[in-house]
Amino acid sequence: MAFDLYQQVTDSIIASIEAGTPAWRQPWVGEGVAAQMPLRANGEVYRGINVLMLWLAAADQGYGSAYWFTYKQAEAAGGQVRKGEKSASVVKYGTIERESEETGEEKRVPYLKSYRVFNADQIDGLPERFQAPAPEPVGQPGVEADARLEDFFAATGLDIRTSPEPQAYYDPQGDFIHMPPIARFEDTAKFYGVLAHEATHATGHTSRLDRFGRFKDRKAYAFEELIALC
Repeated sequence: MAFDLYQQVTDSIIASIEAGTPAWRQPWVGEGVAAQMPLRANGEVYRGINVLMLWLAAADQGYGSAYWFTYKQAEAAGGQVRKGEKSASVVKYGTIERESEETGEEKRVPYLKSYRVFNADQIDGLPERFQAPAPEPVGQPGVEADARLEDFFAATGLDIRTSPEPQAYYDPQGDFIHMPPIARFEDTAKFYGVLAHEATHATGHTSRLDRFGRFKDRKAYAFEELIALC
C-alpha cells in the first residue's frame, strides 16, 4: 500500500484529540519534560508538517529528547536502536529535473518521499548531548483555584475529577470530566479554559443534548471538537 501522508497526519491528529492531549493544546506540565522543536541528527531543526508529526509521536510515546535519527544515522553516531522499537514517519520535499515529453525541455518536478526515524530515547549508546534534558519541576507556583469559577462549574452539576494523570478529557460512558491538578497548569485561566472545553463536550451526553448518538464517524467527531471550541 502506498504511503498516504495526508491520511497518516489526519489519523495522528484525531488520535491525539481523542486522547485529550493534542500536542498544540496542552497548557499543563505532564511528565515534567517540555515540548521541544524536533531536531535532525546533525542538529538542524525539522520544518513544515514534520514538526507536527514528530510532536505527535513524541507526545504519544513520552519521548524527552529533541533528536531524531534514521537507523543508519544512529549507527554512525555510535548508537543502536533497541530491538522492537517503533519508528516515526517524516517526509522530504524536493524537486528533480525531468525532460518534458512535449517540448523536450528540462523542467523541475516536485516529489514527496517518506522515511523512518527513531527518537534518541529509543537508541542505546548515543553521546550524552543527544539525551533528554532534565525534567522541569512539576507544578507552577502561584497557580490557584478561583472561588467564583469553582462555584460556577459546581453549579453545572457535572462530575469533575482530578488526578495526577496528565490528560484532560470528558468520558461519555462514565459521564465525567477528568482534569490534571490546577497546580500543573501554566496559569489559572488556562486551567478553566480547558475545563470549559471539556464541559462543553459534556453537554452532548444522552441526558442533556444527546449529540453523540448522531456522530458515528471521525468526521462527526471533528465536528464535535468544533462545537467545544466555539
